Amino acid sequence: MKKIALIGSTGSIGRQVLKVVQNHPQRFKIAALVANTPSALFKEQAARFSPEYTAVASQNPQAALQAATLEGVDVVFNAAGGFAGLEYSIAALKSGKTLALANKETLVCGGDLVMGLGGTVIPVDSEHSAIWQCVHFNRSAQVRRLIITASGGAFRGRSFAQLQHVTPQQALLHPTWQMGKKITVDSATLMNKGYEVIEAHVLYGTPYSNITAVIQPQSIVHSMVEFNDGAILAQLSYPTMELPIQLALTYPERLATELAPMDFGKPFSLEFEPLERKKYPMFDLALTCGELGGTLPCALNGADEVAVQAFLAGKISFTDMFRVVEEVISRTKREEAASLEQLTEADRAARAAANAAIKNLTLNG
Repeated sequence: MKKIALIGSTGSIGRQVLKVVQNHPQRFKIAALVANTPSALFKEQAARFSPEYTAVASQNPQAALQAATLEGVDVVFNAAGGFAGLEYSIAALKSGKTLALANKETLVCGGDLVMGLGGTVIPVDSEHSAIWQCVHFNRSAQVRRLIITASGGAFRGRSFAQLQHVTPQQALLHPTWQMGKKITVDSATLMNKGYEVIEAHVLYGTPYSNITAVIQPQSIVHSMVEFNDGAILAQLSYPTMELPIQLALTYPERLATELAPMDFGKPFSLEFEPLERKKYPMFDLALTCGELGGTLPCALNGADEVAVQAFLAGKISFTDMFRVVEEVISRTKREEAASLEQLTEADRAARAAANAAIKNLTLNG
C-alpha cells in the first residue's frame, strides 16, 4: 500500500486526490493531511481518512512542512496553492520522497533550485502529464518540440482592449474546466499558459524555442510531443483532472477511472488555433520572464497573485492586472536564483511592489 502525504487537501486538486484514494482503498493510504487554514471540511477529511498526521499551515507552518518529510511516506502530493508550495517540494525531495507535483509555483519560481535536488518529480498538471505520457514516462527523452494546448479561457477571441470592463464573475466562467478562482482568472489572461511553458522548459529541459502553445478550444487534446522524425503523439481525453491525478499515484500502472470514454460513434471535430504571443500581454510577459530566467519568474508570480486577488475583490479592472504585473517586472532587478531565502525575498518584494502599484491605480483611477 502506498502512503501519501497530501499538502493542500481542501483545495480543488486536494479534494480530487482524496476521491481517487477513496476509489482505491486497497492501494492508497493517506498518512498525512495538510491544509492552509482550519475548516469544517478539513476536520471532515481527517475523520474520514484517519491520517497519522495532520497540520494547519496558518497555525503551525513548521508542523505543516514536516508532513513532507515524514518517515514511511512514499509520495508527497503537493497540491498547495501559491508560492508557499515551493518549500514543501524542496523538503520532500531533500527527504528522498517521490513528489507528485500539482503546485505550479514550485517550477515557475524555483525550477532550477528544485530540479537541481534530483529525485523523482511526477507532473500532475494535465498538460505536463500528457507530455510525460507521450514520452513514455521518460522526461529526458529526445524530442523536437513540445506542443502545449490551451482552451483560450473565458475570453477567447476577444482583444485586450475589449476586456477593460469584464467582471470577475465573467472571468470565472471557464468554458471547459472547473478549477479554483486564481487559476481560472490566470486562464482567462493566458498567464497560466505562460506558467506552463516555463514549467515544461524546466521539467523536460526543452529550449523555449522548441515549445509551442496552441489553442485547442475543446480541451480534449491535453498536449502533444513532436519527435525528431516528425511523428507527433498526443494524449486525448475529456477534460478531467482525475486521470493525471490517479496516474501520478499509480505510475507505472494504469487503473480504471470514472472518466467517460471518448465516444467515436458520434461525429465531432478538434480545432486548433495559433496562440499569438503579442495578442495576450500576460502570456507574452510570462514567456519573457521565463526566457530571462533567474528571479524574474518568481517576481512575476508574486505580482500576479496580488493582482488577481485585487481583481477578484473589485479593486482593479481585468486589464489593470497586466499593468500592475508589468510595472513590477519593469522595476525588478534580475538575479540568478540561488536559494529559497533569496526567492522568498523576491516574492515578498514583488508583492509589496504590486500592492503599491494597485494603490496608485486606485488613487488615480
